[in-house]
Amino acid sequence: MSYDATTRQRADMYGTNKLKIGLFAANLSSGRTPTTVPERWSGSWEDNLALARLADREGLDFLLPLSRWKGYAGETNYQGSGFETFTWATGLLASTQRITVFATVLAPLFNPILASKLCATADQIGGGRFGLNMVVGWNEDEFSMFGVPLAGHDTRYNYAKEWMDIAKLAWSDVETFDFDGQFFKISDARLNPKPAGVGRPLIMNAAASDVGREFAIKNCDALFIMASRTSDAETAKRVDQIQALASDQQRDLGVYTVGGITCRPTRKEAEEYFNYAAYECADLEAVEELMRLQKVTRAGVGDDEFERQRKLYCLGYSGLPMIGTPDDIADQLVGLSEAGLSGIGVSFINYLNELPYFCEEVLPRLERKGLRSPVSERLLVG
Repeated sequence: MSYDATTRQRADMYGTNKLKIGLFAANLSSGRTPTTVPERWSGSWEDNLALARLADREGLDFLLPLSRWKGYAGETNYQGSGFETFTWATGLLASTQRITVFATVLAPLFNPILASKLCATADQIGGGRFGLNMVVGWNEDEFSMFGVPLAGHDTRYNYAKEWMDIAKLAWSDVETFDFDGQFFKISDARLNPKPAGVGRPLIMNAAASDVGREFAIKNCDALFIMASRTSDAETAKRVDQIQALASDQQRDLGVYTVGGITCRPTRKEAEEYFNYAAYECADLEAVEELMRLQKVTRAGVGDDEFERQRKLYCLGYSGLPMIGTPDDIADQLVGLSEAGLSGIGVSFINYLNELPYFCEEVLPRLERKGLRSPVSERLLVG
């Protein structure tokens, strides 16, 4: 297979879909919902491979993993089994044709020269379809596994800036380079082969703080934000704020969000299943461990606030809950697009069981609404 088009021409992440749709965190057991239901996501390689091929065939735009190194205990050890994301991405790129596949890197745990080589290798295998989700980390328990201290918040982003500068130098046309920074002293560095095609991998970041957003705007191609759970108008305000900051920096930035989908033929079926899986069968021990790591305790916030937040944490990292019929889900996605979002990474209780219905019923509705084009009309890689 040969590739002679530029990265932007051949990758669907740069394609014609107004609203990009991808799958988030399928590399981890239980995905993004701490539930005990027996049909919860296995996270096995066999299921991941089948899911990636299905998503590729049905025209989804990307696969985005979470970087997780230990689970949250509980009955299910929520997210306790998971694939390292560079290896996972490379295996899936070799097994698909069109879809963009990301790795998620905790920058303080990966040397940037090593990471740039991993990225270039994956991008060569995928013919320009690799993307990098670069994060600075927050979970001190995971950093302790590596014997790496968790630096202060702003320091982590200063470190990330040097890390990113080094990776971009490695991907550039320069043959060798030195780097003399606060965190890295590098001599006679080189990288060959470079990423496939023209340019470098797409870079994403998720940040909520002012410092994190500033880093993403200056250094990345896309930023994940939390969509409002109350109104699309509030989401639009958040997007507008990000885009105004990006405009000030003369940057073209994609703004994405994340959501969890429960789609059924009737709204009643969807709501009943969501309540059953997310609340009635919640792995509360895992939920409370996740809360502890975020420093949310009964002693600290009081019983009423603890119970309120525990219900929110039962959704894990699922972001915006989208629950209802295919029409309901399509309308919610249209609303997010109209709010200015470029795309969304979605999760399901069981991705492989639920994605076919989503593709069969929701995607055609989005095509009719002008948000996505049929797979047959898009450029296939190869």
